[in-house]
Amino acid sequence: MTSGNITEAEQAVLDEIEEKDVDFLRLQFTDILGTVKNVSVPARQAEKAFAEGIYFDGSSIEGFVRIQESDMRLVPDPDTFAILPWRRKEDSAAARMICDVYNTSTGEPFEGDPRRVLKNALDRAEEMGYEVNAAPEPEFFLFEEDEDGRATTNTNDSGGYFDLAPKDLASDVRRDIIYGLEDMGFEIEASHHEVAEGQHEINFEYDDALSTADNVATFRTVVRAIAAQHGLHATFMPKPIPKINGSGMHTHLSLFTEDGENAFHDEDDEFNLSDEAHAFTAGILEHAPAITAVANPTVNSYKRLVPGYEAPVYVAWSDRNRSALIRKPAARVPAASRIEARFPDPSCNPYLALAALIQAGLEGIENDLECPDPVRENIYEFDEQKREEYGIDTLPTNLGEAVEALEEDDVIYDALGEHVGPKFVEAKSQEFEEYLVDVSDWELDRYLETF
Repeated sequence: MTSGNITEAEQAVLDEIEEKDVDFLRLQFTDILGTVKNVSVPARQAEKAFAEGIYFDGSSIEGFVRIQESDMRLVPDPDTFAILPWRRKEDSAAARMICDVYNTSTGEPFEGDPRRVLKNALDRAEEMGYEVNAAPEPEFFLFEEDEDGRATTNTNDSGGYFDLAPKDLASDVRRDIIYGLEDMGFEIEASHHEVAEGQHEINFEYDDALSTADNVATFRTVVRAIAAQHGLHATFMPKPIPKINGSGMHTHLSLFTEDGENAFHDEDDEFNLSDEAHAFTAGILEHAPAITAVANPTVNSYKRLVPGYEAPVYVAWSDRNRSALIRKPAARVPAASRIEARFPDPSCNPYLALAALIQAGLEGIENDLECPDPVRENIYEFDEQKREEYGIDTLPTNLGEAVEALEEDDVIYDALGEHVGPKFVEAKSQEFEEYLVDVSDWELDRYLETF
């Protein structure tokens, strides 16, 4: 039974709130930088939130609106309701729902909402007859905290790739994170220690692109909260420690048709990839420099994107090695045929990053772009002359170059929308300018006593 204009999905949430003794709701959304924001309301306000939305001041949120346009409205998505496992008590619980942001003056979805930007990309895919599926692999570091509870860069283990305890001392933390994620509805596929000391990866199941972006935002929150319970700081900073591997967020993508068939699979193709998959890949390669500004959005991102640390910097694709920007992973069944974009990192706004990748790929399909041949050799071992011979470009070397590439690329800039595009460029240009005028410890160590 539903009450009034409440839908069945919304009524199911109201019933669960009562059944689970939920006393507070966190209504979550993200700013354009990907930072999760929330408005906390008593659970008794849930029906009002569904019926009317919850109003908030958007002028305080990065990249949202000007002070004279500050009234915004949060409309919760009932499909995203989940109990927060670290907030559960014997006689009460807290829960969260992810919200869409609406403009109160027009009653329309707010185009500056990153979730809306991704929905625009998915609407385009739907008009072309596709549903987009995605699966990210976000990596993160676990560091010890100092006596004041501040993060250090001291790892709490000396493990390496796929190591077991006792070297992997964080296995218990990963276990608790996995339990927490499963409590919130995640289907976990695997977890393991990554290459660097203190570095970890937890992979969750493929899903539609919107649910995947929601999951990435939730994942980062859960990992940080549960790590803190263990007295550790979890960071998704791409390169927190110099001269070792950084953290990436390899992102698997595929398109499915309306009848549930994988549009990326072709049994007769040498790589088992369809014409659509080749064109989609060509689109991402074509627009990779601009996508980098969105998928690798911090100054620190470019400390990871250097040769020699397993991060892709060369604009090419391969069916065999991981030195290329895009890889075609092996697929056991046709439904698993996909491509893997290896350059995004976990500091990105998942909604904007997926939107940029999807819009570039769809542009490739619409324009029937020709995909270059795969590069099966290790590109890291190529010299400049050989890369020129193969026609392989490199990604931007810093955030400033990436932002310039974004401004010059109408496809990716327009994919962000009339509101987010300029605001994003403004924020990232300012970040890079602040970086340029700063003096680092490296410079002081190198030059202060020498000159």
